[in-house]
Amino acid sequence: MKNLLNLILAFSLVSFSCADHNETNTENNVLENPKMEISLPLAGNAFSSKHLDENNTITDNGIENWKNADETFTVYFRIFKPGTFQISVEESVEVYGKSELEFSINNETKKVTFNTSKKALIIGNWKINQEGYVALKIKGISKTGDRFPSINRLKISSADYDGKISYVPNNEGNFYHWGRRGPSVHLNYPVPENINAEWFYNEITVPQNEDKIGSYFMANGFGEGYFGIQVNSATERRVLFSVWSPFSTDDPNSIPESHKIKMLKKGENVYTGEFGNEGSGGQSYLKYNWKAGTTYKFLLKGSPNGNNTTTYTAYFFAPELNKWMLIASFNRPETNTYLKRFHSFLENFIPEQGDLSRKVLFNNQWICDEKGNWTEINTARFTNDNTGAKEYRMDFSGGTESDSFYLKNGGFFNNYTTPKTNFTRPMTNKKPEINFNNLP
Repeated sequence: MKNLLNLILAFSLVSFSCADHNETNTENNVLENPKMEISLPLAGNAFSSKHLDENNTITDNGIENWKNADETFTVYFRIFKPGTFQISVEESVEVYGKSELEFSINNETKKVTFNTSKKALIIGNWKINQEGYVALKIKGISKTGDRFPSINRLKISSADYDGKISYVPNNEGNFYHWGRRGPSVHLNYPVPENINAEWFYNEITVPQNEDKIGSYFMANGFGEGYFGIQVNSATERRVLFSVWSPFSTDDPNSIPESHKIKMLKKGENVYTGEFGNEGSGGQSYLKYNWKAGTTYKFLLKGSPNGNNTTTYTAYFFAPELNKWMLIASFNRPETNTYLKRFHSFLENFIPEQGDLSRKVLFNNQWICDEKGNWTEINTARFTNDNTGAKEYRMDFSGGTESDSFYLKNGGFFNNYTTPKTNFTRPMTNKKPEINFNNLP
């Protein structure tokens, strides 16, 4: 009887051991013939918890130079239906001594040990129960060397998911940069073609906590330039007005003198100069500590001079000072037009801030013709840039909210707006009360 009991006990232990071993194998076996498999570069899809533009832990090679255990990383990709996904570190990993990393999705955590070899490692399998963005968090637990592993790419595969995945796949067209900046979003305002629009008026409000560093909330866009407010750093904010040169280049030094933007006048404490990289031209800005939750007014004038030049002048109304302030007035050569192609946009210009959401409200848009007749604008068409059009990033939206238009981007939210959708807001009938003769 005793021998029988020992035999039963031994059989039970073997069975338990085999079951445990098989479960481990299921987690760590490479999927055979997956329905979907991608190689996701961290260079275009990962973000550091530090959010510093001088940080060098995310490069075109992915995560590297990672020494501080307090710094964590989050990798994002978007799925379009539920599924189970296996995530692996590809062989391109560079290891320094022995280290342990923690990977987690939806608080389900898996730990992986790296040694001096460069072999590919399976992190684990995660079941994702809903459509939307997946955030994979990477944390350093321990290391024997001076830094944690450098990781170039992750392999994501699935035996049951056969849909598309949104992510930045490569650096063609410098998309590691653009993808991490996130999608820019626009509102285009249609106006009757027979109106000689000399003035463009707009009001914007940035909601509380939506004024992230790197944000440009552009209020008064036109065919030859743009005018709005920026968050340049933790301590600096600007009112920015720029006019493109008719000479197409990203290098302002290459613009012929005959095609340069000429500054005619500027307001007090306003900086003026040239800009490049995304076209070139004349730039002006006022350092001004504008506040989230406060509504600011923007007024732009554009009128032809009759000599194949057009003058553009920008005014900013600060409620804190209760007055209109001149930003700058520029003369643009090779141009003979009133204002046209009215639009607003929202962008992030610092890639390290691209995982943070930002939002802005636009309300009470008007144009005024050369005879002083005002026309309210209450329709807008929502569009996005190439990052969104390629669906590398899907965290973009726009439309109406209460009596305003709005734009939102960044932060990897799930509810996106279909591009090229038209929206209409209620009329305000609040014609701007402006004495043009009293403007500075």
